[in-house]
Amino acid sequence: MELRFEVENVKCGGCARTIEKTLRADARIARVAVDPAAGVVVIEAAGDVRAEAAAALARIGYPERGSVVGLRSAAAAAKSLVSCAVGRVGA
Repeated sequence: MELRFEVENVKCGGCARTIEKTLRADARIARVAVDPAAGVVVIEAAGDVRAEAAAALARIGYPERGSVVGLRSAAAAAKSLVSCAVGRVGA
């Protein structure tokens, strides 16, 4: 099953690497593709893992567009900066 997510805060390859690593930790996810310019994450999974994948993305600072506002949005942006830095270091 292919699932597509439009997410906030994706800025670079470091962000993409963190997203890929996080989502691939779920054995049901076979493929992860991230387009930083478009802010799009596409996964290929065995079954419907949308809720789990969306929660994992939000946890590391890349929530689905429009799903968080106000202080929660600011917190997500801050988390994404840390995730981005970790992704760059791990490259």
